[in-house]
Parts: sequence; structure tokens; C-alpha cells
Amino acid sequence: MLPSGPGVYRFRDRQGRALYLGRAGDLRQRVGSYWGDLQDRPHLRRMVPQVDRVEALPCRSAHEAAWLERTLLQRAKPRWNRVRGGFEVPTWIVLETRPGAARLRVGHEPEDGVGLESFGPYLGGTRSRQATAGLRRVLHLDYADDRLGGSERDMARVRGVLVAERSDRVALARAVLHREAAACAEVAARLVHQRDRAVAALAFELAARIQAELEALAWVTAEQGVLDPGAADATLCGWEGGTLVRLELRDGRIQRWHTEPSTAPQRSGRCDATPDHWVAFLAAAAHLAAMLAEVQEDPPDGRRAAAQAVR
Repeated sequence: MLPSGPGVYRFRDRQGRALYLGRAGDLRQRVGSYWGDLQDRPHLRRMVPQVDRVEALPCRSAHEAAWLERTLLQRAKPRWNRVRGGFEVPTWIVLETRPGAARLRVGHEPEDGVGLESFGPYLGGTRSRQATAGLRRVLHLDYADDRLGGSERDMARVRGVLVAERSDRVALARAVLHREAAACAEVAARLVHQRDRAVAALAFELAARIQAELEALAWVTAEQGVLDPGAADATLCGWEGGTLVRLELRDGRIQRWHTEPSTAPQRSGRCDATPDHWVAFLAAAAHLAAMLAEVQEDPPDGRRAAAQAVR
């Protein structure tokens, strides 16, 4: 019943109280794991018998699920969650361009000013640094500088970097950080080529670093729409089969998540007010919520309800 894709899940008890909220790269596998031995999460063993309902919101990427989990936990932390907001640190990738030079770096705040462009925020400082390292590996912006020393000029020549190409390399970096599909595919293909050459040369540590950079680049360029800085406050709704999903967008973040029974006449006005770019997300959420509501209807115990949800 739960999809084998990324998303956020929540457990509720018989009184409707939220017990735990988490995220997953594979909702079906992750939620189903709570009815295993929980060797990696022993503190949750006492929670599982209390679970009466499973709720879930499908997301378009694991990164999007991570942001949604974070913003929901910042607003309210269920009893069995240990941390309010998650462990990852928000970061930005800064593209710095000035006469004769260009740089990519990671920062903990967005930076504005002449020659500065900030992309993000991204969750996870390690992933942001690895993604930036991958872009540097492919683009060699540091070697497209007007003021290189002798050894640096030699390295630029070895790497085939021309100062005249700097604007093209900056444009490719910008396109990747804007999540343009063709640019992302081009950079990923170059990294794959370098990784495979490292493997062929038995340079396995280098190959592992490049693989980590590939995965990090996929993380920061994945579709992510649940964090919407500057968006007006809104109530976002989706409805299907008698189930309404309602999300509260405040200060550019999803801060509340409600799933409730609702007839078609009751839901019509709410759903019509949902901004167009949220409609598909809420439609998918309502579709999953309706299926979960149907299979979990009047279960004899929480264990059976959850088993039906992950079927």
C-alpha cells in the first residue's frame, strides 16, 4: 500500500495522538521495518504496540522528504521523536564571480551582493561540501583565473582549462544549481567518467570520493518544493475518496499536517484555493491518504493496521 519511494510518515495511537514522525527514501521498506527486530532503534520498541494508524506524505525526492520532516518537527515534536527539527544543518552554495576570477564555496547563510549568488538552502553540510567538490572537479573554476602563478598555470594547461572559457564554466555551474536537467546530466556524466577511470587505475579511494560527490550532487539538485521562502501564508488542500489532506504553509515552510474525513461538498472550496504549483503534490498526498484510510478501516489492533499499510 505504501509506495516504494521517498516521503514522510507518521504513527498515531488509538486516541489520534501523534507518536512519531520520520522520513524515508523508501516508505514501504522503512515503515515495515518497525515490525522487525529494531536492532538499530531499540528505543522505539515500546512505541510499536501503541501504533493504531499510519499516515504518509509522498515526496518527489529524499531531499524534499528531509525538509518536510524538519519543518514539521520544528513546529511540533511527537513523544517518541528525540530531536526537534532533525540533525542536518542548512547550508547554501555560493557562486562568487568577480573580475578575472570565479569561485564556488559553501556557507551557512545566504550571501547577497555584487558578484554573489546563493543557492539553497540544502540540508547537510557534508553533502553540500561534497557536491561543491564535484562541481570543482568538473569545472576547474579555480584554474580559470586571470592571476595564476607559474605552477597553477601549468596545472591549468594540464587540465585543459582556458581563461576564455571561464564564463561558460560559470554558466554551467549556475545551470546545475538551478537544477536544469541537461546541465545536471552533463556534470554527472563527467563525474562518472572520472570515477570509472579511477577504478580502472585501481585508485579506489579516489573513485569512492567521486561516487560520494555524485550522490551529493544528486541530493542538492533533486526536486524540492516544500520549502518555499517568500511564499504567502496559505492552507493547502487535497481531497480524494472522502479523505482531506491539509497542510499549513507559514513563513515559507510546511508547519502543520492534517488528515481528516471530508465529504466532497465540504472540501471543494478549500481545494480550489490551493495555489496551482501545489496541486499535484496535494493530489498525490490525498490519493495515498485515501488508500491508507480504506485499508486501515476499523482494524482490530495497531499491528494489523500497520501491516495492511505496508502491504
